[in-house]
Amino acid sequence: MLKGIFKVSMSVIALLLCACSFAQSDDKKPNLIIILTDDQGYQDVGFNGSQDINTPHIDRIAREGARITNGYVTYPVCGPSRAGLLTGRYQDRFGFTSNPTIDPSVEQNGIPTSEKNIAEVLKPAGYTSGIIGKWHMGSHPDLRPNKRGFDFFYGFLSGGHQYFPKDITINDLSDVQYKYDWYRTRLLRNETREDFDEYLTDELSHEAVDFIKREKDNPFFLYLAYNAPHTPLQASKEYLDRNLHIKDPKRRTYAAMITAVDDGVGRILDTLKALDIDQNTMVYFLSDNGGAKNNASDNGELRGFKNDLFEGGVRVPFAVRWPGTIPAGIDYEQPVSALDILATIVSQANVDVTGNKPLDGVDLIPYLTKQKSGSPHDVLFWRHLKANAHAVRRGNEKLVDVKQQSMLFDLNQDIGESSNHIKQQAEQAQDLEQSYQTWEAQMKGPAFPYLGSWKKHKPKTKNKNKNMRNAKGEQND
Repeated sequence: MLKGIFKVSMSVIALLLCACSFAQSDDKKPNLIIILTDDQGYQDVGFNGSQDINTPHIDRIAREGARITNGYVTYPVCGPSRAGLLTGRYQDRFGFTSNPTIDPSVEQNGIPTSEKNIAEVLKPAGYTSGIIGKWHMGSHPDLRPNKRGFDFFYGFLSGGHQYFPKDITINDLSDVQYKYDWYRTRLLRNETREDFDEYLTDELSHEAVDFIKREKDNPFFLYLAYNAPHTPLQASKEYLDRNLHIKDPKRRTYAAMITAVDDGVGRILDTLKALDIDQNTMVYFLSDNGGAKNNASDNGELRGFKNDLFEGGVRVPFAVRWPGTIPAGIDYEQPVSALDILATIVSQANVDVTGNKPLDGVDLIPYLTKQKSGSPHDVLFWRHLKANAHAVRRGNEKLVDVKQQSMLFDLNQDIGESSNHIKQQAEQAQDLEQSYQTWEAQMKGPAFPYLGSWKKHKPKTKNKNKNMRNAKGEQND
């Protein structure tokens, strides 16, 4: 009799333990990985129709999740765009209106300490956060990643970097004597300077895989901020040889840089599967702005490039994968913003944000799973003070104003923004302009000196100017 009771009791205990195990599994917070490229063209991925650059691993994110056809960033240049992504708030709310100075003596020369980035928001919820690659969110000691919620940092503080170890000649920003020599600094592992011995993109991919393996048992946030394919255009022979079908040497090098990124993305996705955490990991892929004029990128049918508020500057390759939650093979065509990434993880992980500043993004998951219909955003705004330009998108209507010259486009019929309907639809244009003015009244002016303001560092003389030529264009990165 006792033996039978014991068997029943053990069975009940086993069921309870199993139930608890399932409950813990269901309650486990999702991991978040953001893979961000630099100056990559809208059409320079297979999932957006590239014919010459093969991106099978990046395409997996779209194929096994959602391809966002109208994916936007908040600014057409690197720094402000990244600030919007990381805070989930329009960067103009806190004066991040241009790329910041690299001068480390300037306080608050990036995301101000009054704002919280994703790592700072997720830390109280038990997340471990790592950034690998490009920071560009403040070089002052108080603004560096390890002071801004990140538990691990491997990368560089500036907006660009040399890709080969042989070109690294500067120990620290304090040793910089000429403009753009910050591209030659040794990398930082947290706060310790280090040399690296491989092609930089490969180094960053290796570190990303190692981070995932270390943190596999804990909720984690990984921000993998590649500087590829930003200038200088540099690629290893291995990746160049895989793109010999491209005849133009500049385009071939650019493609090789993306091939290196694609290999890294493949390693990351394979690692998630091998560790059996892919179904609990949300992976985003996007570029920080549209393709640049100086790197042989291709924005397809889109008008304009990096630094423009036309679609070519702010609409980017964008995909998200979360197996078991986001259905595979979705083409999602409503406008989506990089602002939505933080809002999505906060909602899906039930992170308490009481007392935090309100986010401008929204949780995308109900829209991607068709629990909600309609558009996640009624309207999206862009402001570019240095170019005296702004833009508004509402539905398929987009107003672009450059130096007080307004243009109105119907993106549903005219993705290339070639037909200006401002005269025929003056009332709609006026309504969009009014909505912009209302939004703009909430924004702030520049909070710090811009990138080119570090006056003590002059360009190198002509016979020493190779690095300057290689880095050309960083002021708009």
